[in-house]
Amino acid sequence: MTTPYRQHVDPAFITRTGESTGHIDFLVPDMHCGACLARVERAAAAVDGVESARANLTSRRLGADIVLADNAPEGDVPERIVAALENAGYTARPFNIAAFDAAARDDTGKDLARAMAVAGFAAGNIMLLSVSVWSGAEAATRDLFHWISALIGLPAIAYAGRPFFRSALRALAARTLNMDVPISLAVLLAAAMSLYETMTGGEHAWFDASVGLLFFLLVGRFLDHRMRSVARSAAAQLLSLSAQSATLISQDGGQALVPLADVLPGATIRVASGERIPLDGVVVAGNSDIDRAMLTGEPVPEPAGPGTNVFAGTINLSGPLTVRVIARAGDTLLADIVRLTEAAERSSGRFVQLADRAARIYAPAVHILAAATFFGWIVLGAGLHASLTAAVAVLIITCPCALGLAVPAVRVVASGLLLKNGVLLKDGAALEKLAEIDSVIFDKTGTLTIGAPRFISAQEADDEAWRIAAALAETSRHPLARALIGEAGRRGIKPAVMRKIVEKPGLGMEGRFDGQTVRLGRPGWIAEDNGQIADSEEAVSGDAVIGLRLGGDRAVTFRFADRLRPEAPAAVAALARAGLAVSLLSGDNAASAARIAREAGIAQWRSDCLPADKTGIVAAQQDAGGKVLMVGDGINDAPALASAFVSMSPASASDISQAAADIVFTSNDLAAVPFAWRMAHAARRIVLQNFALAVGYNVIAVPLAVFGFATPLIAALAMSSSSILVTTNAVRLNWIMRANRRRADRQVVERLREAAA
Repeated sequence: MTTPYRQHVDPAFITRTGESTGHIDFLVPDMHCGACLARVERAAAAVDGVESARANLTSRRLGADIVLADNAPEGDVPERIVAALENAGYTARPFNIAAFDAAARDDTGKDLARAMAVAGFAAGNIMLLSVSVWSGAEAATRDLFHWISALIGLPAIAYAGRPFFRSALRALAARTLNMDVPISLAVLLAAAMSLYETMTGGEHAWFDASVGLLFFLLVGRFLDHRMRSVARSAAAQLLSLSAQSATLISQDGGQALVPLADVLPGATIRVASGERIPLDGVVVAGNSDIDRAMLTGEPVPEPAGPGTNVFAGTINLSGPLTVRVIARAGDTLLADIVRLTEAAERSSGRFVQLADRAARIYAPAVHILAAATFFGWIVLGAGLHASLTAAVAVLIITCPCALGLAVPAVRVVASGLLLKNGVLLKDGAALEKLAEIDSVIFDKTGTLTIGAPRFISAQEADDEAWRIAAALAETSRHPLARALIGEAGRRGIKPAVMRKIVEKPGLGMEGRFDGQTVRLGRPGWIAEDNGQIADSEEAVSGDAVIGLRLGGDRAVTFRFADRLRPEAPAAVAALARAGLAVSLLSGDNAASAARIAREAGIAQWRSDCLPADKTGIVAAQQDAGGKVLMVGDGINDAPALASAFVSMSPASASDISQAAADIVFTSNDLAAVPFAWRMAHAARRIVLQNFALAVGYNVIAVPLAVFGFATPLIAALAMSSSSILVTTNAVRLNWIMRANRRRADRQVVERLREAAA
């Protein structure tokens, strides 16, 4: 017996997790539904040596924990996983950033859009031709219209039906069924019978049924693909923050640029000013400012010197650093954030599981019903033609167009309404989830606040102090220095003429003025041994503080603080009136978090939160049965945004947070949060009505098809009518939201009148 060919897998893709265990990720680009996800996981888990396998439908990624046998090559188990997936009908290759980016740029969306356009164009033209047949055209005229319909319909079916036909063939090759099998069967049988009727001069042809069925189904599949392709960019953008190489310092002092995989814990690396820190480590030499916004969400850089912990993905701003590495590339905090984000996406799999179960039930049920109809009519003495016609009618009439459009139709209408009001819906399921939330968690900096330091006050600052401070600040890129320069400009103050200004990385600026040394920077540094200004002022006040030393013991303080968004209190109050528990999580100090929470009207708050802390708090609430809406804007918020039941980000958010969030409000107005919540409730009611309409249609229509009262044409018309009914009901969302807006406006007017009285 010949051994089947197995694709070679480079062992470099395996991450060792123990002496005899490892982990490997695969890209599976053919996954497109819940049934695919379950089948991929089952195929991989069945391979000997696989301890567990979890697939992520959003990123089309399969992660496998494997056992590495001593007497087998490391790539043996991964190669058998690839072979198992190929036997199940799926291509797979080891995951890497380049492969992920290639998948993110695939042409699936364009193919679906082209297929949908072809099917829609063909269906519209065939429907026009069918009007003449329905109006009583006979003989040669009817046959001519049928032949023209065939010339339009058959190529359109062959082209537009490819997504369903390919999926059905993969399922049949793997000896399984999915929802695309009965859909493909209905389309092909209806087209074949229509061609037969056309060739034999029959009265009826059902090309419009086949093409129309494909069009409605392609609409739903295209919407689903677009939503998932947007969500996939979150992981890709997170990975893009990681450096690809590091400057390794050898024992003899030489430096060499090497791949991150070659840098082991204990090694020493050099990080130049302006570079991203490639690996987690501890500073052993040098002083600088580190932009840690991706971790803390705070715009103000933090000083780093010998003994300071630094993390991969953060940016070294002002001075070169020598760093001792403490973690490999796959074990950095940035890698943990990526894993947290993807794990959170996998954990929200309730709808995937429901879709998988529905697929398992639907496909065999439809086949059994159609087969029973065919053989039932045969037993009752009907001919082959009549029996097959009834069976095809059952296949068409049971196609889940109305059920499939029940949610997407509402999503389309709701998405348009939300977009007009500055809210971008990225994940269609977010509307259903948003209607179920019981609590809202806000990030502080950049979400509840503007996200940029603003001058508050100056102590002991005369015009000369302002001129000296401005002269020192204009040579720095630090955000507090920029804010100070802005305030000096508003006051009409011109910087003093100063020479020999030097930047002390991580500390501040130093220069000479009138023969004296002047300093602008961290309070503890400018005070030195006189103790006039202490670092503890920031922790006590919640403000950012920089000091100016004017020689001797004279010192000046400048205070800065972030500003609460003006609409934040009203938005928080609206959510609280709706019965939602509102809280605040911040990476900033306790004093700053307390001040913003108090101004916004939020009673519950937590400070000094790292990404894992925020994710843990969200997870704890949801483990206790809560359903959390997370609103955040920073890279550090991405894992919490992904792990929350549903999430939102403002337009000012980082690209990664916007990609991880389910909803983005394109303005920075927090009023979008309660507005989206009201929209979700209205949309949920419409969706439930649509489900009732779709189920009612099937209860009435299926018996008619089974008992022969519905031809394939009537079945197609019934199916299309049910879809139109569901879509029309979805449009009612416009009227409901207009009524809600008028009611809200009346309430505002009434409150203003009461306040005036």
